[in-house]
Amino acid sequence: MTSRDPRTKVKSVSALKRILAKSKTSKRKIVFTNGVFDLLHKGHITYLHQARKLGAILVVALNEDDSVRRLKGPTRPLNLVADRMLTLAGLESVDYVTSFSEDTPLEIIRLLKPDVLVKGGDYRIDQIVGADDVLERGGKVKSLPFVDGYSTTKTLARAK
Repeated sequence: MTSRDPRTKVKSVSALKRILAKSKTSKRKIVFTNGVFDLLHKGHITYLHQARKLGAILVVALNEDDSVRRLKGPTRPLNLVADRMLTLAGLESVDYVTSFSEDTPLEIIRLLKPDVLVKGGDYRIDQIVGADDVLERGGKVKSLPFVDGYSTTKTLARAK
């Protein structure tokens, strides 16, 4: 099996909408997740692998740098969005990566219309942004369990 050049997995939202529309016609289940993914660790890798198993295509949307600063504070992100996107695109479980500047991915979820929406175990289904939209279209929303002891915030605290 030949691996894909990670750069081919990084897409604008409009390009991704066109690509996924073709996948929808072939009934391939699209899984969507989002986050910062600033400092990859075992928890992220496990989570993304589990998410990918829920469908045929896994799309990961990353918060752009200004959005991360608003959510996590002035010292974050550690890595620029272009670097974070390419790093995630290098993972076998990830099919496409995009980014968003808003504080939530609601607009992208509405545009891409994923079949499955996934977040980490710190979210209840009723707290997941876009859950209502996905459920109304007959899709599924999942909250996947965390791998205990792994978080970027905890890793940074230990490093200090």
